[in-house]
Amino acid sequence: MLVLVAPGQGAQTPGFLNPWLELPGAADRLAAWSDAIGLDLAHYGTQADADDIRDTAVAQPLLVAAGLLSATALGDVSPGAVAGHSVGEFTAAAFAGVLDDTAALTLVRKRGLAMAEAAAITETGMSALLGGAPETTVPHLEKLGLTPANMNGAGQIVAAGTLEQLAALAEDKPEGVRKVVALKVAGAFHTHHMAPAVDALAKAAEALTPADPTVTYVSNKDGRAVATGAEVLERLVGQVANPVRWDLCMETFKELGVTGLIEVCPGGTLTGLAKRALPGVRTVALKTPADLDAARELIAETSTPAADAAGA
Repeated sequence: MLVLVAPGQGAQTPGFLNPWLELPGAADRLAAWSDAIGLDLAHYGTQADADDIRDTAVAQPLLVAAGLLSATALGDVSPGAVAGHSVGEFTAAAFAGVLDDTAALTLVRKRGLAMAEAAAITETGMSALLGGAPETTVPHLEKLGLTPANMNGAGQIVAAGTLEQLAALAEDKPEGVRKVVALKVAGAFHTHHMAPAVDALAKAAEALTPADPTVTYVSNKDGRAVATGAEVLERLVGQVANPVRWDLCMETFKELGVTGLIEVCPGGTLTGLAKRALPGVRTVALKTPADLDAARELIAETSTPAADAAGA
């Protein structure tokens, strides 16, 4: 069974869309999306520097657009399940047919703007902790006033809070943690610091009519499969201020019988976690179009023949 996943903020790098825009129709598609959301996605994906694309209001729609472009380039793919990490959930919602591409990008543009405004209230950030066990790391973070914002599994937890709290963490690591790495994000996402953004996103979501998922949609709120479009949309709104439980998503992938996992552009982060947490599962990260052939091979190997699907 194939799972299609989409990465979250921090995966973007300067110029990462350049090779993708050489594919037939990609530049026109990106231009149409840019017009729809009032943001020059091509500029930010090809010419902007690291600071420009670190801006939450830019990074979020840029990542969703990149995921949609690369998934389209795969051709006909019918995954058994889809999921996204943080803002990648919007990409996954489009994969599952809950929102069309333009609706997903329009809503995520509003999410990015609202989260950027919330992040400007207090100087906050996020740091990844490598190593250690949740039972010792989480209490240590809470003692410092930090939130375990991303429970990523495979020995990785991301802490979020004020810059002062993160500085204290760097000086006082939890037992077993090998390294604390500051992330290239502009705020303490998935914490109470983002509460103002939830209200703004909820208001924007009222204008949408989501469809029910056409494939299994796994939510990173709790790793549960969500059956209705209304609940997917509700979770997209609330997840702004809730911790990401990617560890539970990977547990659900196991239960579903995952054998292959493709991470759309800019891939690498989630496949890295899968290699450690899902041993034996084949993975492909779409970084450039050169990775498409390997991904198509994996799609062919994980497809269920029609006779088998019908129970013949």
